[in-house]
Amino acid sequence: MSPRGRLGAWLAHKVDAYARTARHPLFWVGAREMAGISVGLTAWAFMTGVAMIKSGMSITEAVLMSLLVFAGSAQLAAIPLIAAGAPLWVILATAFCVNLRFVVFSLHLRDYFMFLPRTQRLYLGYFTGDVTYVLYTRRFPKPAETETQRRAQMAYLWGGNVSNWVFWQTLSMLGIFLGNALPARWGLEFAGTLALLAVACSLATTQLRALSALIAAAAAVALYGLPYRLNIVSAIAVAVAICLFIEPKVLARQSRAEGEPPGDRP
Repeated sequence: MSPRGRLGAWLAHKVDAYARTARHPLFWVGAREMAGISVGLTAWAFMTGVAMIKSGMSITEAVLMSLLVFAGSAQLAAIPLIAAGAPLWVILATAFCVNLRFVVFSLHLRDYFMFLPRTQRLYLGYFTGDVTYVLYTRRFPKPAETETQRRAQMAYLWGGNVSNWVFWQTLSMLGIFLGNALPARWGLEFAGTLALLAVACSLATTQLRALSALIAAAAAVALYGLPYRLNIVSAIAVAVAICLFIEPKVLARQSRAEGEPPGDRP
């Protein structure tokens, strides 16, 4: 087969695989659940687009940054540095530090996706954002054990990813093309923060999870003065360390309570 024929066969195989994923019922479940949160996130995306234009970027530069970076917090951290003419290594280091939380996410998701080729894991990482990660791990606390379960989990994740990407890019592009016609600050970026906060609160379903959230929040505020938003990563580390220390004690107490007759409990 000629190189052109092999390329055509490869593309046909990929299109068929993605079509099967899109036809899976959980694909649309993931898309709908993500869409329900996207109102706040798209306001954040809109303000990110506006910020890029207001910083002096051309429309072409802003569009490329939105498509290639696809990380609102990293973009907002890098934009003032770009506008100030900071060295490239400073811009990259800042964006890396702001997005260090995705290293934690990746470690958690490693067991879910190790069956995929490296290339697929790389572009899956590009599409997976904070909220899609949260929704996915809430629905699937453990990795799949069978091929059928893997397909279901992948369909749900891709549904959320596609929905998130389309909403984000659409509003980001609107912000880019309308940015010069809008006031510098409308306060819409706070809507994205509220949306993320709502998702985080929905995960606090146990006392230990609620405690870890409170510890992380307190640590993030206490360490707010750290550069490059390292307070976020530090807060995660503090919460994980403390909860790893107390989790065995909590589980042991619960086991003892469940093993005792109701009348013997204090």
